[in-house]
Amino acid sequence: MLDIRRLHMLKTVAARGSIAAAAQSLALSAGAVSQQLSALRHDVGVDLLRPDGRTVALTEAGQVLLEHADRIFAAVEEAECAIAVAKGTVGATATLAALPSTVARIVAPALTALGSHHPQLTVTCLVTDQAQLRELALGTVDVVLGQRYHHLPDATPQGIEVSPLLDDPLLVVTAADHAVERPFALRELATHSLALPPVTTECGQAILQACHQAGFTPTTRYITADIAAQLTLARAGLATALVPRTAIDPTTPGIRTAPIENHPIQRLLFAATRHTQTANPTTTAVIAALRTAARQGRTTPPA
Repeated sequence: MLDIRRLHMLKTVAARGSIAAAAQSLALSAGAVSQQLSALRHDVGVDLLRPDGRTVALTEAGQVLLEHADRIFAAVEEAECAIAVAKGTVGATATLAALPSTVARIVAPALTALGSHHPQLTVTCLVTDQAQLRELALGTVDVVLGQRYHHLPDATPQGIEVSPLLDDPLLVVTAADHAVERPFALRELATHSLALPPVTTECGQAILQACHQAGFTPTTRYITADIAAQLTLARAGLATALVPRTAIDPTTPGIRTAPIENHPIQRLLFAATRHTQTANPTTTAVIAALRTAARQGRTTPPA
């Protein structure tokens, strides 16, 4: 009989690209993972992985096995959800992955509310910009607070269920003493020195694509994904920043914010879970808290 833990190791290696990377994410040694994969290869009697440059990839047999394994994982999770519903209680643990820009005005209030309403639930929060939906598909996290920009293609993987939380526009941020109190046309920013996230990030790519659609390439003087740094540069009058409204503390001194009146750049904030026929009471409680915090955060006007 196939060992489900070994199947999960195979899936993790395929996603991470190497045994070493998989071992690190699983908190195991590379030798332990290699040993278990060798045992799995012995169980099925065929090679499951092949070298692919500096990484490894699934063989045809490995791909076939992983497709079946995904159905097994889904069935196990469905059973776990059904048992949780039968018990009628929220569980003891959950892992949430969230964007840094959502921590202050959505994540922190949501976790506070969860602590009050479900004191038995401990939520571990992973704050990261990178590959949250991949972690969700791998089972590393239970809920993702993620983003998708409206003018970019939807790249949500199969098997992931998305619950919209909030439409969150990017605002133009300038020094308060340099600002004009009116909306900006995006094209006006062609003459500004900007502080923007790297184009390798989703936000940076969204801004670059929007500027191209508006007919110009932005002049990026400062490149940083750190929103606090972007706001500091804007407050000093050194650059103009484009920052999601939710990420701006309304009490921040020395800055002025303005909407973009044409070619707006707007992200959808969403909560994502793995799709199951039966809703899990624990992830349902986490998403409900995120939705309430997002709704309350929407009513707080920017500075």
